[in-house]
Amino acid sequence: MVILIGGEKGGTGKTTLATNLAALRSNEGRDVLLVDTDKQGSASDWAAVREEIEGVPRIPSVQVFGKQVTSQVQDLEARYDDLIVDAGGRDSVELRSAMVVTDRFYVPLQASQFDVWTIERMEELVEQAQAINPSLQARVFINRASPHPQVREASEAEEILEEFEHLVFSGVVLHDRIAFRRAAGNGVAVTETESPDPKACNEVQALYDAIFEQTETAHAQEA
Repeated sequence: MVILIGGEKGGTGKTTLATNLAALRSNEGRDVLLVDTDKQGSASDWAAVREEIEGVPRIPSVQVFGKQVTSQVQDLEARYDDLIVDAGGRDSVELRSAMVVTDRFYVPLQASQFDVWTIERMEELVEQAQAINPSLQARVFINRASPHPQVREASEAEEILEEFEHLVFSGVVLHDRIAFRRAAGNGVAVTETESPDPKACNEVQALYDAIFEQTETAHAQEA
């Protein structure tokens, strides 16, 4: 199974969520590979830090760039149960190459007007990719939303997402919590920290369930 986490806007938390998903998937007993297509290499750095930690499953990572992403993902898919592909925050060769070989593409969106404006361009990119890869399904989830109950940016972003045809809102909202940043720096998921933040854990679990339960149900129906 290949899950692509990417988007056109930087700073939306793609790597943080890709690494959390990889850890949760690995803790389910799956053989997971983290594919880092971002030249910043943050996902690979996270995996390297994790190598030094006892008591957590090892998650191998590989860096792949350029047009080789397409062929490499196809080859690696046969060797692992799951690939989690972390694409950089821009319209890149790597992102486009990955989109043509995955059925599931997830786009984190911050609930700010500047980020919402990028969705129209992302919609066009998905439409172009679907012309080559008709099985591609793209979902959006809101990340780093304000935890303050009076801030309505998240709900306003949800309303805007209803206007798009090729990008579908997943129904998942994650909030801006320091637990995600602390876990990332230590090479673990928020669920693996010594004192897990229950809200952060519930939110990342909701994202995990939305991605993998939906994907596994779809694969079962196709079989």
